[in-house]
Amino acid sequence: QVHLVESGGGLAQPGGSLRLSCAGSGFTFSSYAMSWVRQAPGKGLEWVSGVENDGSGSYYADSVKGRFTISRDNAKNTLYLQMDSLKSEDMALYYCHARRVFGAGDYWGQGTQVTVSS
Repeated sequence: QVHLVESGGGLAQPGGSLRLSCAGSGFTFSSYAMSWVRQAPGKGLEWVSGVENDGSGSYYADSVKGRFTISRDNAKNTLYLQMDSLKSEDMALYYCHARRVFGAGDYWGQGTQVTVSS
């Protein structure tokens, strides 16, 4: 059974940092491109960042570029998102998403809440 379990969310002050993790199981993690997607209260889904299955390329939304860093450890089946210089507009439910590079396969985690407030 496939699982994606996010962790690391919580409360941070503006300008602060958080590190999100997403642990995958039940599938071949290294065969999947991974992304972070967020949803702020009352808004739709917003893609935040993605990384290739082998970590060779990483991509960011303009809204987080220079502040967030995505990474993955295929040996640990884990995806990370280092979030620095947090802003109030970063407050959202952050989801981990896996997309198989070749063939079908598309999985979502349950989300972890990030709150940015002084």
